[in-house]
Amino acid sequence: MTDLTDTAAIVTGASSGIGEATARQLADEGANVVLAARRRERLDALRDEIEADGGTARVVPTDVTDRDQVQALIDATLDAFGGVDVLINNAGIMPLSLMKNVHGDEWEQMVDVNVKGVLYAIEAALPHMLEQGGGHVVNVSSVAGRRVFPGGAVYCGTKHFVTALSEGMRNELAPDHNIRVTTIEPGAVDTELPHTITDTDVLEGMEEGHEGMEMLQSEDIAEAIRYALTAPERVDVEELLVMPTDQQE
Repeated sequence: MTDLTDTAAIVTGASSGIGEATARQLADEGANVVLAARRRERLDALRDEIEADGGTARVVPTDVTDRDQVQALIDATLDAFGGVDVLINNAGIMPLSLMKNVHGDEWEQMVDVNVKGVLYAIEAALPHMLEQGGGHVVNVSSVAGRRVFPGGAVYCGTKHFVTALSEGMRNELAPDHNIRVTTIEPGAVDTELPHTITDTDVLEGMEEGHEGMEMLQSEDIAEAIRYALTAPERVDVEELLVMPTDQQE
């Protein structure tokens, strides 16, 4: 098993949900965790809890749609811990909408966060992983990166991008540069993501689709990420689809 003790691990979208649970999990494994998101007060509270439990965490408020802020995140990690060993590209939004309702501003926001935000982080972190001779990038995609559903055309498009990007990265980086790349594809998880949906048609359909279903918890996805990161060096966990047992689509 790969030991995460004293590795420098960046988690974007760390203020809630999967990002928060993953930061706690990695800190428990001994990693030095860098918490990135826009809501500083939540990051500060999470850092305090991690440190109270004996872990190490730093807070770097970051809007992943701002290229300069993402670069500052990487720079702060280097200053604090001397390297970038793990990058968890988790920040994302999911304002689902039917195409006929034309939520153009929300489509653009999804592209900015779910696509450009991932690219900005990779752009800033990758040179340092190449220089140090290794690292691990985890891109959080979705079951939506495999399956398109009504109301999810644009969101699914952004997650298909993340899945394709991860596959291309792994093919280029793992064999020759010792940089492992993992795609995590959660199904329905009980997080804040649905709170960004404004399309009433979609909201009504989601309530019907999730009725009676036991959704995943953020900790379930954090455990999947931990599994991928701590696999033996010879093992590259390329892709993990994690679904609620009773989710059909």
